[in-house]
Amino acid sequence: MFMNLKTRRTYRYIIFKIDEQTGMVKVEKEAGPKATFEEFQENLPEAECRYAVIDYPFKDKEGCQKTKIFFVSWSPEISKVKSKMLYASSKEKFRRELDGVHLELQATDDSEIDTQAFLDKCM
Repeated sequence: MFMNLKTRRTYRYIIFKIDEQTGMVKVEKEAGPKATFEEFQENLPEAECRYAVIDYPFKDKEGCQKTKIFFVSWSPEISKVKSKMLYASSKEKFRRELDGVHLELQATDDSEIDTQAFLDKCM
């Protein structure tokens, strides 16, 4: 699925959830190429941790349209401590499996996943 996002641009984003019973990372939601950044933000749960990859479109300093693939580690301040620990301890292993990610963003609240946060990383 990630390879389709990376090479075929079949998805705009994929959100992953760790099954706390099995410890396995599973796809929770995927969105097609027409999905918006706002939809991505809305699909990250307010009080639960998640991983995500997003093909983020932006214009560079010369005005050329480009995209960067981001790995997002979403760990809200109000999520359970056990969940935060599980996601933190699994992050590097899972991230290594996603060959081709350009940038990484770790966020704990909405202000850290706004368009400016992504643009700052792209420039």
